[in-house]
Amino acid sequence: MNSIQEELLREFQEFSSGAKSAASLMEHICARLHEKMTRYNWVGFYLLDPTDDNVLVIGPFVGSFTPNARIPLNTGLCGAAARTGETVVVDDVGKDPRYLAGSPLVKCEIVVPIFVKRKLAAELDIESYFTSAFSQEEQKFVEECAAVAQKYMEKH
Repeated sequence: MNSIQEELLREFQEFSSGAKSAASLMEHICARLHEKMTRYNWVGFYLLDPTDDNVLVIGPFVGSFTPNARIPLNTGLCGAAARTGETVVVDDVGKDPRYLAGSPLVKCEIVVPIFVKRKLAAELDIESYFTSAFSQEEQKFVEECAAVAQKYMEKH
């Protein structure tokens, strides 16, 4: 992990210890990742819909386009991450039939599912205007960012 990533993780962990809500923590993570990580062109959290556990609804996000507001769990890369319970990284979304377009500018996406008490609660979704933006090191970093939100949600 590089120094910027390490610094951001420390910041997120410190912020989480005094965060007023999961939403405020998610807003902070989105804003700082979007600001500091130049290839993270859209950063957001999707949350399991409290009225329909087969749908994800948009939570806090930062980016230059309006995302899909609701995503059924059987749709898109977010749905794939929810179904498999594993991080999904697609280096070129144009070559993946599962991709649910949010913007024609997006070339690459990573989705990390967040489980609370072994149940899907949210996902951290990051999209880039550059192909192959998420190396294995980047994936580990994004998963650790999601883990900060997960730990907060487990406690509260």
